[in-house]
Amino acid sequence: MSELLICNARFIGDEQLYDIRIRHGKIIEIGQFSRMCKEEVKIIDATNQFLLPPFVESHIHLDTALTYGKPFVNHSGGLSEGISIWGQYQRDYLNEEDVELRAKSVIESMIEYGVLYMRSMVDITAYSQVGLHALLKVKEEVKDYFDLQLIAFPQLGLIHGNGVERLKEAISLGVDGISCVPHLENTREEGIKSIQMCFQIAKSEGKALHIFCDETDDADSKFLEVVASLAIEHRLSEQVTVSHINALAYYNESYAQKVISLVKRAHLHVVTAPLISSVVQGRLGEWPKSRGITRVKDLVEAGVNVACAHDDFLSPFYPLGTGSPLQAGYMFIHLAHMTGKDDFDKVLKMLTTNAARLLGLSNYGIDIGHPANLLIFPAKDAHDLLRRQPKPSYVIHNGRIVAQTIPEQTTLTL
Repeated sequence: MSELLICNARFIGDEQLYDIRIRHGKIIEIGQFSRMCKEEVKIIDATNQFLLPPFVESHIHLDTALTYGKPFVNHSGGLSEGISIWGQYQRDYLNEEDVELRAKSVIESMIEYGVLYMRSMVDITAYSQVGLHALLKVKEEVKDYFDLQLIAFPQLGLIHGNGVERLKEAISLGVDGISCVPHLENTREEGIKSIQMCFQIAKSEGKALHIFCDETDDADSKFLEVVASLAIEHRLSEQVTVSHINALAYYNESYAQKVISLVKRAHLHVVTAPLISSVVQGRLGEWPKSRGITRVKDLVEAGVNVACAHDDFLSPFYPLGTGSPLQAGYMFIHLAHMTGKDDFDKVLKMLTTNAARLLGLSNYGIDIGHPANLLIFPAKDAHDLLRRQPKPSYVIHNGRIVAQTIPEQTTLTL
């Protein structure tokens, strides 16, 4: 069937009902027109539900997902023990089939929640490139209904061991971008060197940069300024993303504002991961404990593009997760004190348009001429959606329904 008509749908902030006509996978008309259609046209009556572009998962680890409890549970819940358990899992259990099955399961779960675009990190400093080979295969297998980007992630650092060689090997295999983890290097000097090397390689190879930056409660971890300065120096506007930057929450006010201004000048994208940050950060600090995330409100007010991500999913690093971006958004609202009148719309954008900008997606959004990738939600507005976190009634990719959920309905028999 080449044509689909969605009737009686709303856009956020607009009470008017609209019809969306889709033909050959593209949106060809948005308006209010006759419901008299040819018999071969499939009609979805949205019944006053609202339309949203697909969710974009801007930071997740498909290679570690669904490994929780194997070989054993992270008893402390801390990051260092999680890294140790993941290392043992790689030695004892990791193979291509294992990664493929788990990754596909996560993708299918997240499609149910409305995710059609994803950026996944893949650990390249493992004992082999098993994870990368598997995820490159998955990327090819799902490309007809899911957009997957892969970032080469040196979990154990670049400076020591074979991090740089593995990074270059990952590029030759076809990753979309590269990363480094400066705060996990042995010294600040080595951390800076790892960032410089990462920039040089990314620029020479034409790859996106997505850096794990200052994911620590240490106020002396100050790699964010280095990343921003190098982005300006190399003229990589809109091509560099930093995830986490938790240490920014601990900087003194004058220095924090200076760094935020630098981030804005560099046009860096920022990803915050409230689910994992809320349980990993603040463990070693004195009371009152940190809230676990960076200074998001200050970044947003400065005009920095901020996205919100799920990150870890049932792994040695995070024992929970459903795959719903709305769950991450819900946690974020609480930790960031974003419960004001306009905040719900802002948070929803962090899961959609802001994250799409970070991934460099073209023709994203519900507009004439764009691919017909959209969600139909049983909710009234952004506030209602984030409060209740329902699944979308329909997930549509290129004009084809790829997931459908009957909205939950409860009958009380008091």
